[in-house]
Amino acid sequence: MAIEQILHSNIIGEGHPFVILHGFLGMSDNWKTLGKQFSDQGFQVHLVDQRNHGRSFWDDNFSYEVLVEDLKNYCEAHQLSDIVLLGHSMGGKAAMLFATEYPNFVSKLIVADISPRFYPVHHDAILNGLSAIDFNVVKSRGEVDKQLSAYVKDLGTRQFLLKNLYWKEKGVLAFRMNLEVLKTEVAEVGEPLPSYAAFNNDALFLRGDRSEYIGVGDEAVISNHFPNAKIVTIANAGHWLHAENPKDFFEAVVRFVS
Repeated sequence: MAIEQILHSNIIGEGHPFVILHGFLGMSDNWKTLGKQFSDQGFQVHLVDQRNHGRSFWDDNFSYEVLVEDLKNYCEAHQLSDIVLLGHSMGGKAAMLFATEYPNFVSKLIVADISPRFYPVHHDAILNGLSAIDFNVVKSRGEVDKQLSAYVKDLGTRQFLLKNLYWKEKGVLAFRMNLEVLKTEVAEVGEPLPSYAAFNNDALFLRGDRSEYIGVGDEAVISNHFPNAKIVTIANAGHWLHAENPKDFFEAVVRFVS
Protein backbone atom coordinates (compact mmCIF):
# COMPACT_ATOMS: atom_id res chain seq x y z
CA MET A 1 0.00 0.00 0.00
CA ALA A 2 1.32 3.45 -0.94
CA ILE A 3 2.49 5.44 2.07
CA GLU A 4 0.06 8.28 1.29
CA GLN A 5 -2.80 5.83 1.87
CA ILE A 6 -1.91 5.39 5.55
CA LEU A 7 -4.36 7.26 7.76
CA HIS A 8 -3.27 10.58 9.26
CA SER A 9 -3.00 10.64 13.05
CA ASN A 10 -1.89 12.70 16.00
CA ILE A 11 0.18 10.54 18.37
CA ILE A 12 0.41 11.66 22.01
CA GLY A 13 2.59 10.20 24.76
CA GLU A 14 4.37 6.89 25.30
CA GLY A 15 3.19 3.53 26.57
CA HIS A 16 0.55 0.95 25.71
CA PRO A 17 -1.11 1.77 22.34
CA PHE A 18 -4.57 3.32 22.63
CA VAL A 19 -6.32 4.08 19.32
CA ILE A 20 -9.31 6.44 19.08
CA LEU A 21 -11.71 6.63 16.11
CA HIS A 22 -13.96 9.70 15.71
CA GLY A 23 -17.56 9.66 14.45
CA PHE A 24 -19.21 10.65 11.16
CA LEU A 25 -18.21 14.19 10.03
CA GLY A 26 -15.77 14.37 12.96
CA MET A 27 -11.98 14.20 13.12
CA SER A 28 -9.13 13.32 15.43
CA ASP A 29 -8.97 16.90 16.79
CA ASN A 30 -12.32 16.29 18.54
CA TRP A 31 -10.44 13.97 20.91
CA LYS A 32 -7.33 16.04 21.63
CA THR A 33 -8.18 16.97 25.24
CA LEU A 34 -9.22 13.47 26.29
CA GLY A 35 -6.33 11.99 24.28
CA LYS A 36 -3.87 14.02 26.36
CA GLN A 37 -5.57 12.83 29.56
CA PHE A 38 -5.39 9.18 28.47
CA SER A 39 -1.70 9.62 27.58
CA ASP A 40 -1.08 10.89 31.13
CA GLN A 41 -2.32 7.45 32.31
CA GLY A 42 0.60 5.71 30.58
CA PHE A 43 -0.79 5.23 27.06
CA GLN A 44 0.53 6.11 23.65
CA VAL A 45 -2.65 7.61 22.21
CA HIS A 46 -3.28 7.50 18.45
CA LEU A 47 -5.94 10.01 17.42
CA VAL A 48 -6.79 8.79 13.93
CA ASP A 49 -8.54 10.57 11.05
CA GLN A 50 -10.59 8.01 9.14
CA ARG A 51 -10.70 8.17 5.33
CA ASN A 52 -12.62 11.13 3.87
CA HIS A 53 -12.33 12.90 7.24
CA GLY A 54 -9.83 15.31 8.81
CA ARG A 55 -6.41 15.24 7.21
CA SER A 56 -6.63 11.66 5.91
CA PHE A 57 -6.86 10.72 2.23
CA TRP A 58 -10.04 10.98 0.18
CA ASP A 59 -11.43 7.97 -1.65
CA ASP A 60 -14.70 7.12 -3.42
CA ASN A 61 -14.91 3.80 -1.56
CA PHE A 62 -16.54 4.20 1.82
CA SER A 63 -17.83 1.34 3.96
CA TYR A 64 -17.02 -0.27 7.30
CA GLU A 65 -15.05 -2.95 5.45
CA VAL A 66 -12.63 -0.38 4.01
CA LEU A 67 -12.45 1.55 7.31
CA VAL A 68 -11.38 -1.70 8.98
CA GLU A 69 -8.70 -2.37 6.36
CA ASP A 70 -7.46 1.23 6.77
CA LEU A 71 -7.07 0.63 10.50
CA LYS A 72 -5.29 -2.68 9.96
CA ASN A 73 -2.85 -0.98 7.55
CA TYR A 74 -2.36 1.80 10.10
CA CYS A 75 -1.61 -0.66 12.93
CA GLU A 76 0.86 -2.55 10.76
CA ALA A 77 2.58 0.65 9.58
CA HIS A 78 3.00 1.78 13.21
CA GLN A 79 3.74 -1.75 14.48
CA LEU A 80 0.84 -1.69 16.92
CA SER A 81 -0.61 -4.77 18.57
CA ASP A 82 -2.64 -5.54 21.68
CA ILE A 83 -4.28 -2.12 21.35
CA VAL A 84 -6.98 -0.50 23.44
CA LEU A 85 -9.49 0.57 20.77
CA LEU A 86 -12.09 3.27 21.37
CA GLY A 87 -14.61 4.43 18.78
CA HIS A 88 -17.50 6.89 18.92
CA SER A 89 -20.64 6.49 16.78
CA MET A 90 -19.44 5.64 13.23
CA GLY A 91 -15.99 5.12 14.76
CA GLY A 92 -17.60 2.76 17.25
CA LYS A 93 -19.08 0.68 14.44
CA ALA A 94 -15.68 0.58 12.71
CA ALA A 95 -14.04 -0.41 16.01
CA MET A 96 -16.59 -3.20 16.57
CA LEU A 97 -16.04 -4.68 13.12
CA PHE A 98 -12.25 -4.36 13.45
CA ALA A 99 -12.29 -6.16 16.82
CA THR A 100 -14.42 -9.00 15.44
CA GLU A 101 -12.30 -9.39 12.28
CA TYR A 102 -8.86 -8.89 13.86
CA PRO A 103 -9.29 -9.85 17.54
CA ASN A 104 -5.54 -10.50 17.92
CA PHE A 105 -4.91 -6.77 17.46
CA VAL A 106 -7.31 -5.69 20.23
CA SER A 107 -6.90 -6.21 23.97
CA LYS A 108 -9.88 -4.09 25.03
CA LEU A 109 -12.70 -2.50 23.07
CA ILE A 110 -14.58 0.67 24.06
CA VAL A 111 -17.64 1.75 22.07
CA ALA A 112 -19.20 5.17 22.68
CA ASP A 113 -22.95 5.52 22.10
CA ILE A 114 -23.63 3.14 19.23
CA SER A 115 -25.08 -0.37 18.99
CA PRO A 116 -24.19 -3.13 16.49
CA ARG A 117 -27.68 -2.86 14.94
CA PHE A 118 -28.91 -1.12 11.79
CA TYR A 119 -29.67 2.63 11.96
CA PRO A 120 -31.74 4.44 9.31
CA VAL A 121 -30.22 7.51 7.63
CA HIS A 122 -30.77 10.53 9.87
CA HIS A 123 -28.13 13.05 8.79
CA ASP A 124 -30.15 14.64 5.95
CA ALA A 125 -30.53 18.12 7.45
CA ILE A 126 -26.83 18.30 8.38
CA LEU A 127 -25.62 17.11 4.96
CA ASN A 128 -28.00 19.44 3.12
CA GLY A 129 -26.86 22.34 5.28
CA LEU A 130 -23.17 21.64 4.66
CA SER A 131 -23.82 21.21 0.93
CA ALA A 132 -25.60 24.58 0.76
CA ILE A 133 -22.48 26.47 1.84
CA ASP A 134 -20.90 28.27 -1.13
CA PHE A 135 -17.32 29.16 -0.23
CA ASN A 136 -17.12 31.56 -3.17
CA VAL A 137 -19.65 33.69 -1.30
CA VAL A 138 -19.17 32.78 2.38
CA LYS A 139 -15.90 34.18 3.72
CA SER A 140 -16.00 33.73 7.51
CA ARG A 141 -16.74 31.13 10.15
CA GLY A 142 -19.58 33.32 11.44
CA GLU A 143 -21.23 33.42 8.01
CA VAL A 144 -20.96 29.63 7.70
CA ASP A 145 -22.56 29.23 11.14
CA LYS A 146 -25.37 31.62 10.21
CA GLN A 147 -26.16 29.72 6.99
CA LEU A 148 -25.92 26.35 8.72
CA SER A 149 -28.29 27.44 11.49
CA ALA A 150 -31.17 27.39 8.96
CA TYR A 151 -30.65 23.60 8.71
CA VAL A 152 -29.10 22.68 12.09
CA LYS A 153 -30.76 24.39 15.07
CA ASP A 154 -28.56 22.88 17.79
CA LEU A 155 -25.56 25.11 18.54
CA GLY A 156 -23.43 22.24 19.90
CA THR A 157 -23.90 20.24 16.70
CA ARG A 158 -23.00 23.28 14.58
CA GLN A 159 -19.85 23.92 16.64
CA PHE A 160 -18.86 20.27 16.12
CA LEU A 161 -19.37 20.61 12.34
CA LEU A 162 -17.56 23.96 12.15
CA LYS A 163 -14.37 22.31 13.44
CA ASN A 164 -14.07 20.98 9.87
CA LEU A 165 -13.46 24.49 8.51
CA TYR A 166 -9.96 25.49 7.43
CA TRP A 167 -8.31 28.09 5.19
CA LYS A 168 -7.64 26.26 1.92
CA GLU A 169 -5.80 29.33 0.67
CA LYS A 170 -5.75 33.03 1.56
CA GLY A 171 -9.35 34.18 1.92
CA VAL A 172 -10.85 30.82 0.86
CA LEU A 173 -12.49 28.52 3.42
CA ALA A 174 -13.17 24.81 2.86
CA PHE A 175 -14.32 21.74 4.76
CA ARG A 176 -11.80 19.05 5.64
CA MET A 177 -14.24 16.19 5.04
CA ASN A 178 -14.99 14.76 1.60
CA LEU A 179 -18.59 15.95 1.61
CA GLU A 180 -19.54 14.58 -1.83
CA VAL A 181 -18.57 11.00 -1.04
CA LEU A 182 -19.96 11.10 2.50
CA LYS A 183 -23.27 12.42 1.18
CA THR A 184 -23.42 9.71 -1.49
CA GLU A 185 -22.44 6.90 0.88
CA VAL A 186 -24.25 8.07 4.03
CA ALA A 187 -26.39 4.90 4.15
CA GLU A 188 -23.20 2.91 4.85
CA VAL A 189 -22.91 4.60 8.25
CA GLY A 190 -26.05 2.86 9.53
CA GLU A 191 -25.06 -0.63 8.38
CA PRO A 192 -25.27 -3.32 11.11
CA LEU A 193 -22.48 -5.57 12.26
CA PRO A 194 -22.62 -8.90 10.33
CA SER A 195 -24.75 -11.43 12.23
CA TYR A 196 -21.80 -13.82 12.71
CA ALA A 197 -19.39 -11.17 14.06
CA ALA A 198 -18.21 -11.75 17.63
CA PHE A 199 -15.44 -10.52 19.95
CA ASN A 200 -14.82 -12.43 23.18
CA ASN A 201 -12.37 -10.09 24.91
CA ASP A 202 -13.44 -7.37 27.33
CA ALA A 203 -15.66 -4.68 25.84
CA LEU A 204 -17.21 -1.54 27.33
CA PHE A 205 -20.24 0.20 25.80
CA LEU A 206 -20.84 3.73 27.06
CA ARG A 207 -24.16 5.44 26.43
CA GLY A 208 -25.44 8.92 27.21
CA ASP A 209 -28.51 9.00 29.46
CA ARG A 210 -30.14 11.53 27.08
CA SER A 211 -29.24 9.61 23.93
CA GLU A 212 -31.47 7.15 22.06
CA TYR A 213 -28.66 5.38 20.22
CA ILE A 214 -28.41 2.54 22.78
CA GLY A 215 -31.81 1.57 24.17
CA VAL A 216 -32.92 -1.29 26.39
CA GLY A 217 -33.53 -3.43 23.30
CA ASP A 218 -29.90 -3.00 22.25
CA GLU A 219 -28.53 -4.74 25.36
CA ALA A 220 -29.30 -8.21 23.98
CA VAL A 221 -27.85 -7.28 20.57
CA ILE A 222 -24.64 -6.11 22.23
CA SER A 223 -24.21 -9.21 24.39
CA ASN A 224 -24.92 -11.42 21.36
CA HIS A 225 -21.86 -10.03 19.55
CA PHE A 226 -19.81 -9.11 22.63
CA PRO A 227 -20.44 -11.71 25.38
CA ASN A 228 -17.97 -10.00 27.75
CA ALA A 229 -19.40 -6.51 27.29
CA LYS A 230 -20.34 -4.15 30.07
CA ILE A 231 -22.80 -1.31 29.41
CA VAL A 232 -22.33 1.89 31.42
CA THR A 233 -24.56 4.96 31.27
CA ILE A 234 -22.96 8.41 31.42
CA ALA A 235 -25.18 10.96 33.19
CA ASN A 236 -26.08 14.37 31.77
CA ALA A 237 -24.99 13.41 28.27
CA GLY A 238 -26.47 12.87 24.84
CA HIS A 239 -24.82 11.32 21.79
CA TRP A 240 -21.63 13.42 22.15
CA LEU A 241 -21.15 12.05 25.64
CA HIS A 242 -17.35 12.50 25.63
CA ALA A 243 -17.81 16.24 24.97
CA GLU A 244 -20.89 16.74 27.16
CA ASN A 245 -19.60 14.95 30.26
CA PRO A 246 -15.86 14.40 29.69
CA LYS A 247 -15.12 13.88 33.40
CA ASP A 248 -17.43 10.88 33.86
CA PHE A 249 -16.54 9.56 30.41
CA PHE A 250 -12.82 9.69 31.22
CA GLU A 251 -13.28 8.03 34.61
CA ALA A 252 -15.39 5.20 33.14
CA VAL A 253 -12.77 4.48 30.46
CA VAL A 254 -9.85 4.59 32.92
CA ARG A 255 -11.65 2.21 35.31
CA PHE A 256 -12.14 -0.20 32.42
CA VAL A 257 -8.59 -0.09 31.02
CA SER A 258 -6.76 -0.08 34.35
